[in-house]
Parts: sequence; C-alpha cells; structure tokens
Amino acid sequence: MASSAQITVPRYLKIAVDLAARIASGEIPEGEKLKGRSILSTEYHVSPETIRRAMSILADKQVVEIYLGSGIIVASKAKAIQFVNSFQDDESISHLRRELAQLFAKREQMDEEIMTLTSRIIDMYKYKRSDLISPVEVAIPDTSGAIGKSIGQLEIWHNTGATIIGVIQNTHILISPGPYYEFVKGDKALIVGDENVIGRFNAFIQGLV
Repeated sequence: MASSAQITVPRYLKIAVDLAARIASGEIPEGEKLKGRSILSTEYHVSPETIRRAMSILADKQVVEIYLGSGIIVASKAKAIQFVNSFQDDESISHLRRELAQLFAKREQMDEEIMTLTSRIIDMYKYKRSDLISPVEVAIPDTSGAIGKSIGQLEIWHNTGATIIGVIQNTHILISPGPYYEFVKGDKALIVGDENVIGRFNAFIQGLV
C-alpha cells in the first residue's frame, strides 16, 4: 500500500524565510546591515554554514546584497514580500499534495479490501454449499442499449434488484466492476439474485434501445 512522503523543510530555508518575513514586515528596513553570521548562528542556534546558505538564498532572490568585507545589506522589501508569498504558496501546494497522497492511500486500501471480499464471494460460489445462491452469467446482447453505458447510468440494482459481482470478457473475469464500468459488445454480466431478479435483469437489458 502506498504511503505519503513526509516533506521536511531544510533549516537554512526556514531561516531565510524568517529573515525575509522580518524584512517584509519592516522590522528590518531596507539599507540596514544584517548581523554577522556568528551572531545570527547564535540567535538561530545553527552553524555559520547554515546561515551562509540562508543568505545565499536571500541574495539569489534579490532580498539582500552581499558585499565582501562590508557584510550583508537589506536590498528590497518588495522582493522579501514576494519570496515569503512564494514560499507560502509552495507550502500550501505541498500540504495539498500530502493530503491527496493520503486519500489515494486510503482509496487503495479500500480497493484492496473490496477485491479481497469479492474474491472470497467468488470462491464461495465456486465451492458453494447447497444454501448459497449461484451467480448467473447473462450475456449482454450486442443490440442492447446497455452497450456503451455504465452500470451506474443504468441503475441496475434499482431497476432489477440484481447485484453485478463481475463481468466476463472472453476468458477474463473483471471482479467488482463498480458503477463506472461501461458495457462493451461480448460482455457477460455475472449477477446474483433469485429467479425473479434474473428474469427482470434479462428483460431490462433486452428492452433497452
């Protein structure tokens, strides 16, 4: 079963965003010289190398300018705002991607459970006891209006009371086809129900134009 990956934001990127946010808010004005790496590393509890990487990002984004021998000067409040907004957008997208991955994982788990239960039902029908109802194969006429339509569109259970547990395509059996499956020529529906249900199903698909 698939699992969603945990996305960890690097520490230097968090520091870059934090400094950009302080510049964007006006706490650190344009033209001001930032504290030295050693002071910032103590303030953020990281190594000077981490601070250097954070400053490189801000320089690339034109938020600050780095002058050899003179230090780091705040260059643009507007660029700082742009960088912070961009980072927040990326974080929102990452959050949505994580949620989507979790939903896919849940759906995959449900699909596996459905397949397992359906396979058990099929096995029970293969090796059925006398008190079990046998599934019945019903060929879908090539001229039937069911061809090209989905099980959901036809509202099979609502109109006939039949439960479709599979579709036979030549020698292949599609287990638990679901409401979005569209019938094609040559299909045989594997349905469960009493004689009345079978009769209603046959009359229904043959009566479709």
